[in-house]
Amino acid sequence: MRDRTVWIFRVVVLALLVVLAFRPSLDRWFFAPPAPRLIAPRADLTDLERSTITLFQRVSPSVVQVVGSRGDARAPFPDRSGGEGIQSGTGFIWDAAGHVVTNNHVVQGAAEVAIRLASGEVVRADILGLAPNYDLAVLRLASGSRVPPPLAIGRSAELQVGQSAFAIGNPFGLDQSLTTGVISALKRRLPSSEGREVADVIQTDAAINPGNSGGPLLDSAGRLIGVNTAIFSPSGTNAGIGFAIPVDVVNRIVPELIRRGRVPTPGIGIVAGDERLATQLGVEGVVVQTMPGSSAERAGLRGVDPVAGVIGDIIVGANGQTVRRLSDLTNELEAVGVGREIELSVMRDRRGRTVRAEVIDVNRP
Repeated sequence: MRDRTVWIFRVVVLALLVVLAFRPSLDRWFFAPPAPRLIAPRADLTDLERSTITLFQRVSPSVVQVVGSRGDARAPFPDRSGGEGIQSGTGFIWDAAGHVVTNNHVVQGAAEVAIRLASGEVVRADILGLAPNYDLAVLRLASGSRVPPPLAIGRSAELQVGQSAFAIGNPFGLDQSLTTGVISALKRRLPSSEGREVADVIQTDAAINPGNSGGPLLDSAGRLIGVNTAIFSPSGTNAGIGFAIPVDVVNRIVPELIRRGRVPTPGIGIVAGDERLATQLGVEGVVVQTMPGSSAERAGLRGVDPVAGVIGDIIVGANGQTVRRLSDLTNELEAVGVGREIELSVMRDRRGRTVRAEVIDVNRP
């Protein structure tokens, strides 16, 4: 009896081992469905999902890929292949006349530019105007091209930290990519390639990567609120900190580029000294170095004298607004405009005085 019990136990154990060893095959034989599985019903899309889908469907046809070639590089037109010297980014339709807005750094130095529309069609474009101080450029689609609808324009002055933000672009060449986030901060300062600073820059955590440059930053209504221009990332990829040029600046600069091909640079003919010099003196402001024959020199501003070791004037106010750094001054100069006068409050030998200077186009050819 005992031997029989042992024998039965061994058979059971062996059977269990066989079942375990062949379980995957048994599962397929006995449990795998012979036909496609039934689709499980789902609830309706949320209001947020529906609004985001609608926004993308409405706006994406107006977002394009911008590709430029430099020198002897072969631009990616239908009859050409890409190669070295190719630079690419994003742009968007500005108006019904076929003007496209993008970043200056996307097309700067390009000998030839191509635009790939959302439909996949590739058309040639001409560079109409560049504004390096604002990292903006305007292109014009070749005549006869089908022009998608322009984007609706919003106001960046109305933005609030925490409201939704949407970016559409071509990160790493992956076209028509949508990312979402919020406005993380306002009134950031962004250095431009020409040594000036763009003020009131928008910071967002909507993913912005290489290739998104020049693309639109949108509010929840699908209106343009900024032009994506840069990211802050040691690795070169998105780290949750992206920057966009505010649309209020774009809406002022783009018409000038369309009309003239360039944008006047308001100034008074000074070179700003190191901010640390003013800080060492216990004063917040812009240390002045005047250019010979400049509006600043004619107004009586005294610049730094490196030979005598004299600091000279420090601009601490403009038209009643406090000037703590160069961007504060350039903001007021742009608000006044070329051809008008600006009232400056300056500190000289720790005493305050007021001067009036003519605002000129410091980069006029």
